[in-house]
Amino acid sequence: MFRVSCIQMCSSDCIENNLKRSEKLIKKAISQKANLIITPEVSSKFSLDKKKLFKVATNMDKDSYLLGIRRLAKKYKKWILIGSLIIKNKKKLLNRSVLIDDKGKIKTFYDKIHMYDAKLSKSEKYFESKTFKAGKNIKVVKLPWGKLGLSICYDLRFPNMYRKMSKMGAIFLSIPSAFTETTGRRHWHTLLKARAIENFSYVFAPGQAGKHCNGRKTYGHSMIVSPDGKILKELGKREGIITAAIDPKKPFKLRKTIPSVYKD
Repeated sequence: MFRVSCIQMCSSDCIENNLKRSEKLIKKAISQKANLIITPEVSSKFSLDKKKLFKVATNMDKDSYLLGIRRLAKKYKKWILIGSLIIKNKKKLLNRSVLIDDKGKIKTFYDKIHMYDAKLSKSEKYFESKTFKAGKNIKVVKLPWGKLGLSICYDLRFPNMYRKMSKMGAIFLSIPSAFTETTGRRHWHTLLKARAIENFSYVFAPGQAGKHCNGRKTYGHSMIVSPDGKILKELGKREGIITAAIDPKKPFKLRKTIPSVYKD
């Protein structure tokens, strides 16, 4: 058994403030004896302004948010997954999830594959592909408790991606998000439970929540879901954390009982 915490934030466009808020919530998770702590998508800077993002974005060696979280991981000897950072990459940016081990070292990273290009209404439109370069590689990483499949937000709508992760041995799925209020109300719970059940995997889904400085509203409702689809912990729309005990043996027991993961 081990303990995982998902952090829910309402990130601003100020990296320094977001780091301070993240540190406060991470320390709260540590007080609840979490072994693995996960922050939401775009934890470090919440913005859709392409010019501003390019102005402040840098590489991982210089990213102040990443450096700060690495110091925390090393100090408290905890594994921390930054849901995502915005990293500079030539003419476009990368939406990158970064896993830090309990020594403060970068274990691996994953670049968001599926870009959120959607027209929800005349006034609510998103075109991530104009600003971000899509990742190409599915990532599964070995933790002390089992294998974790990495993903980010809109990836959630592409079930084949998670099936591939499961076949690669993943028994945990991380889905840090900044789901819109509009789509979150309609689909968030159903999609997370579906990914858990169809893969018999734990789902760790920390989210952004509330009205942000640019006026955008995110849904919140961070969740930890068991491999049988039970919601173990859920948060509403306020900043905070949820923590749950995780049994790494459970996915294997369910997959043995109903071997659907290996049959298709």
